[in-house]
Amino acid sequence: MPTFTLQALLALSSAASAWPHFGPPGPPLHSGPPSPPPPPSSKPSSWNLKKFTSLVAFGDSYTDDSRLSYFGSHNGSAPPVGWISPANYHSADGGRPWPQYVAQYAGANIYNYAVSGAVCSNNITPRTFSAINADFPDVDGYEVPAYLADSKYSYPNGTNALNVPVDSTVYSIFIGTNDLGNYAFIDDSQVAGKVIPDYIDCVYEQFSRLYASGARYFVLQNVSPLQLSPQYGLPSKGGLNATQYWPEKPANTTEVWGRMLETVTTVNDVYKYRTPFEILINRKYPGAHFALMDMFGLITDMYNNPSEYLNGTNPTVTGYVNHCTTAGTNCVAASNPDSYLWYDPLHPSEQAERGFARAFIDVVGGNSKWATYYSA
Repeated sequence: MPTFTLQALLALSSAASAWPHFGPPGPPLHSGPPSPPPPPSSKPSSWNLKKFTSLVAFGDSYTDDSRLSYFGSHNGSAPPVGWISPANYHSADGGRPWPQYVAQYAGANIYNYAVSGAVCSNNITPRTFSAINADFPDVDGYEVPAYLADSKYSYPNGTNALNVPVDSTVYSIFIGTNDLGNYAFIDDSQVAGKVIPDYIDCVYEQFSRLYASGARYFVLQNVSPLQLSPQYGLPSKGGLNATQYWPEKPANTTEVWGRMLETVTTVNDVYKYRTPFEILINRKYPGAHFALMDMFGLITDMYNNPSEYLNGTNPTVTGYVNHCTTAGTNCVAASNPDSYLWYDPLHPSEQAERGFARAFIDVVGGNSKWATYYSA
């Protein structure tokens, strides 16, 4: 649970600049051991969330409750202003998604704007939702604008649509599964001239919009280890030649695995360094508090230590619960779903998402090994 402030980074920078170098001699060094730089800030000054009452979540099918279902059942029309996404007991994980478990475990209000199939921006990696013959709604063009509209809306009785106090509301963004996946960057289907840094820029742009609206507590969930999923994994580790989400997957599955591994680790390294730069050096979010949550590390730990997270006598990380044809038909579900890390070739299981929720609550508590904290 490392924590960093600008003062700590400047102290480290000063220590580095004092290292012996070529040039005119400096003043004599004092005797005795060097003084250590001041430690990084403590939890209260780095995260400082006294109470957690509300979560506003953005993302894709790893987070979505019912928004895509609304679009699909209303001929592509978006929900009206003030619509609160209800709990979905048949979400992409086969049950409830992790925000609903955050509500259950922490008692927080949940305002879930995630949409299954979403990317950060359709100007970068648009993907078609065949049920409405249009692109999946994205974070930039739909999710954040929907929240901003709802945040200003009151019902006819005068009640605000959202209860989002500045000092007790956390805003999370968990996006990248579709941006980096098939029909997007991994098979070179992005808009011509667009590159992965454009996707990363888009993520930080959403934080800027939310910050401008008054948000102050943020969780950036980095990209999952998609190379471990059946859709992108090695054949020797349960990787598939084709799935209902990617029926025309290239034959060289090892190359697909390697490219996905390289992509997600590169993106996560950028998040690791750009996040403190934007907050502590660029001073882009004065007064804000950020947690960079390591979803890659968490899911990898689930993969390597399944008995610590999954139920059942035989925890399974290379198989999955719901088996369908590549057309998405004739689906057959396993009888012990809580034993699996994956629900289908691409999506974590409900049991895994329970683990996401527990870890997320630890993150917002300011004391998680799966997060690094930054305060402007």
